[in-house]
Amino acid sequence: MMYKTHIGIAMFFILLFLPHVNSKIIFAVVCLFAAMLPDIDIASSRVGRAKAARIVQFFTRHRGFFHSFTFCIAVSVILTLFNPTVILALPFFLGYSVHLLADSFTNEGIMPFWPSKKRLSWKIPVNSIIEKSIFVSFLVVDLFMLVVLVLF
Repeated sequence: MMYKTHIGIAMFFILLFLPHVNSKIIFAVVCLFAAMLPDIDIASSRVGRAKAARIVQFFTRHRGFFHSFTFCIAVSVILTLFNPTVILALPFFLGYSVHLLADSFTNEGIMPFWPSKKRLSWKIPVNSIIEKSIFVSFLVVDLFMLVVLVLF
């Protein structure tokens, strides 16, 4: 899926969890960062354009190791070990998982438990009218949730 769709879906979950977390800004920033991180393995993505990402791209392929729950869970466990309060692990896991879930609905899909070659995919073409509709739907819901959070 496209960058904006990942952001829209991640914002939905951030707004859903936000009333229940103490460090709201840290939670939102880590979740948004994690929602973009899986695309570090492709040069055309926003996060993949960074110079440091070129090293990652040299050793991996798109929708391989970085598009797996194997990586997501490993990093979440490491974050929990370094910070047992889960202030980083939960938003990282949430943002990363949401990205993986969204990409699993595309034609290319993901290999959820790398190194297993089993692919999880569906039929939504990237940047199609269906994906654009999903983005607009999440945008509307996000705006509604934001208004509710601010007013109540």
